[in-house]
Amino acid sequence: MAKTMESLDFSKWFEGEQAARIKPLRLLSRLYREHMKEIGLSAFFYAIKASPVWILPLVTANIINIVTYPDQYGMRDFWINLVVILLVIMQNILTHTLHVSYISKAVRHVEAGLRSTLVRKLQKLSLGFHGDISAGKLQSKVLRDVEAIDFLSRQILMNIIPAIINLIIIIGLTLYHSWIVALFFIFLAPMSILLVRFFRTKMATRNRDVRKNIENMSGRVSETMEMIPVTRAHGLEDEEIRKVDHALQHIRERGHRLDVLEAYFGSSSWVAFQIFQVACLFFTAYLSYLGYMKVGDIVMYQGFFGMIVGSVSSIINVYPNLVKGFESLHSITEVLHSEKTEEYQGKLKPEQLKGEYRFEHVGFRYPDSDRHVLEDFNLSVKAGEKIAFVGESGSGKSTILNLIIGFYKPQTGRVFIDGLPMEDWSMKRYRQSLAIVLQNNILFSGTIRENITYGLPHITEERLQQAIWMANLQDVIDALPEGLESTVGEHGGRLSGGQRQRIAIARALVRDPKVIILDEATSALDNASEKHVQQAMEQLMEGRTTFIVAHRLSTVRNADRIVVMKRGRVIEMGSYEELLAQKGEFYKLKNM
Repeated sequence: MAKTMESLDFSKWFEGEQAARIKPLRLLSRLYREHMKEIGLSAFFYAIKASPVWILPLVTANIINIVTYPDQYGMRDFWINLVVILLVIMQNILTHTLHVSYISKAVRHVEAGLRSTLVRKLQKLSLGFHGDISAGKLQSKVLRDVEAIDFLSRQILMNIIPAIINLIIIIGLTLYHSWIVALFFIFLAPMSILLVRFFRTKMATRNRDVRKNIENMSGRVSETMEMIPVTRAHGLEDEEIRKVDHALQHIRERGHRLDVLEAYFGSSSWVAFQIFQVACLFFTAYLSYLGYMKVGDIVMYQGFFGMIVGSVSSIINVYPNLVKGFESLHSITEVLHSEKTEEYQGKLKPEQLKGEYRFEHVGFRYPDSDRHVLEDFNLSVKAGEKIAFVGESGSGKSTILNLIIGFYKPQTGRVFIDGLPMEDWSMKRYRQSLAIVLQNNILFSGTIRENITYGLPHITEERLQQAIWMANLQDVIDALPEGLESTVGEHGGRLSGGQRQRIAIARALVRDPKVIILDEATSALDNASEKHVQQAMEQLMEGRTTFIVAHRLSTVRNADRIVVMKRGRVIEMGSYEELLAQKGEFYKLKNM
């Protein structure tokens, strides 16, 4: 199983500066490099299954010639042609199935691999990247764009490659019978190339425009769904509808322009090819009139040329879809080529995290902002110490927690963990020693059990029940018909805010972490639940390094030290009683 999952990772084809410059068609061929055997077998079986199409004009010409010139042919030739065409037609059932089967195996693997690679990359990209691009746009890339690439692959493997095989065989057969007619057929290629070159740039530009508008629309719809409670609460349904309609209007206008261009392209190619086919009819009829070929050969060459026109037309007609697919390939490379990866790339994996922290002259500001959220921040934390951060909104409290988790890296200064620079630590191993409870916790749409034991499939039932009791969650579970196996809905929508918070706290408690991070962890709880959970949290925090952010100052009374923040700087530090005795900023906050 592990081997199969590993084979879905296509990251190697999208890494490095050189990969970023590879053209879409070459990049697509790289993705299918491991499936050349399947593609080759598919082409082989296509050549066999399509043989009736090529042989039928030959048989038709033979029958016409047999009937037209009975003195040159006998009835034996008549029956041989009948048997041959029937046998050739019958084999299509098996060979067509094999042709499609091998294509499907390759295409399905690449489709799954691209989605897997995108998800892997999104897990590695920094929070800054996710802050710049909405979830709706990323969802559009993973679903819509990969689907378009899948369609592109099928168009190439099931239309273009077969069309090329048809062209090669038909021109070969024509050349075998008459080099003059074959030369006439070959003149079709330059005209096709000129048509594609004329429309290529406009199609690429308009497809990109439509794709970006659809991504924006996906982002708008995602945001609208999340905002429905706020929209309804303020009676702003019409305002949201207006915004969505405005985005849809952009898509409608640009989509219409693209459709008209594609129609113009299709009709131009159809007219050109029909003129060529008429020219072929009169050209071969004239050769027959001059005695260079038999009457039946006119029908054969007309059939051949019809197939050539059909093959070239199929390539021309799928070209708009190819442009859309290449644009979608370009779209996903915006994610896969992004270098905004995890801030820390360390490899150090110590056996155990002690929980000692040191901040030295740390300065931090968010991208696209000139204001420093933290400035010359210094703090030393002993292992097992409970540190609380208080202060007005925007003073840098939550930013410190983000630095501790490793979501962001300071622009100036350094953070040390157990005496080692944070840059040296493997973030994956380090974060496995953390338990984090935020003000707005995210639950996924599984059961309560799955949300609590997330990432811990082998947790014991005893430890799970202990965490449930400590988080004061038992009454919630008892009230649900399926207990622990009850589903919570998308983002925990079937539960109240307090219930979601208690599940998040249970998820932290069950992990037996070395470092605990609490950001307004009990803000959504009622007084009775908060008291019970606070007692449980006190047990959990015993002997573990804990960082607490809280606006309710009563919740930080038992902290070893309280750090008072203002405009990104430490202005006071001490125990609860010490800070009250100083009658400084903390004293003012307490009275407020």
